[in-house]
Amino acid sequence: MSKKKAINFDISEIADGGVQVKLNRALQQVADNILDPNTDPTKKRKVQLNITLAPNEKRDASDVTVEVKTTLAPEVGVPTTMLLGRDISGKVHVNELKSGAPGQTYIDPDDGKAKTDTGEPVEEVEKEEKRKVIDLQKQEN
Repeated sequence: MSKKKAINFDISEIADGGVQVKLNRALQQVADNILDPNTDPTKKRKVQLNITLAPNEKRDASDVTVEVKTTLAPEVGVPTTMLLGRDISGKVHVNELKSGAPGQTYIDPDDGKAKTDTGEPVEEVEKEEKRKVIDLQKQEN
């Protein structure tokens, strides 16, 4: 004697396996998101299966739609500091702080050159300043 299931609606077999394919794709997206170093590793991710049933008038059949939705962790923000100021003519200047502290120079690890707090090579800044600086202590003969 064979026992027939009362509910014969297996997720892996619905729509010739189409629901299982969608579920696997969603799980792949979640796994990719978890392994992405640009996302918060502790945030919870979600895979949601929504099964919608639309019965007919006789109530002897129902159209079924299965949706698979994912909720992923967003990428984490990238912090930095922006320096703001005006020059002598009132024009606004905005630069990213590269050195870690305003006014502090640093050695750029990419090219090994000394740079200002905004990333300009110190040599270039000094050349410009030498053109602008008037030495008031210099005696003329």
